[in-house]
Amino acid sequence: MGGAIAEGNITPAADFNIWADPEAARFVFGSGLDVTMIGLDVTHKALVTPAHAERLRTAGRAGTLVAELLDFFLRFHTETYGMAGSPIHDAVAVAHVLRPGLIETVERHVAIDCASELCRGRTVVDLWRRSGRAPNAHVGVDIDVEGFLELLIGRLTLLS
Repeated sequence: MGGAIAEGNITPAADFNIWADPEAARFVFGSGLDVTMIGLDVTHKALVTPAHAERLRTAGRAGTLVAELLDFFLRFHTETYGMAGSPIHDAVAVAHVLRPGLIETVERHVAIDCASELCRGRTVVDLWRRSGRAPNAHVGVDIDVEGFLELLIGRLTLLS
């Protein structure tokens, strides 16, 4: 989980995970490995709402703990971003591994800005293939929100 096509959460241009070490991200994206980028564009579509938290609250100790965490994150995301729910960024990336097909990806070239004052840490995704550079990543562009939320809540319920 890291990056985004068009938004940031630590700066206007970068998400925290790439911003924290853009040189490492540049190395990974340039390594030739089979890289999948699940960015904020996708994770912000899969919001856990108060209704989902209530479902978890009735699912035993683990569900209650997660619901209480979600209460905090909901307040933060509502105040900071005006969202009606809370994204669980890393869970979306894990869900992509557990259930292929939940996230729609496209093969695109991703470059990492390591030098710009305003855009350091930005994942520059050649979404429209304008650079002529060969794709180096599978980039998440959409998610089956209901499928993801059912997987997440179902797995958390099993912990209770």
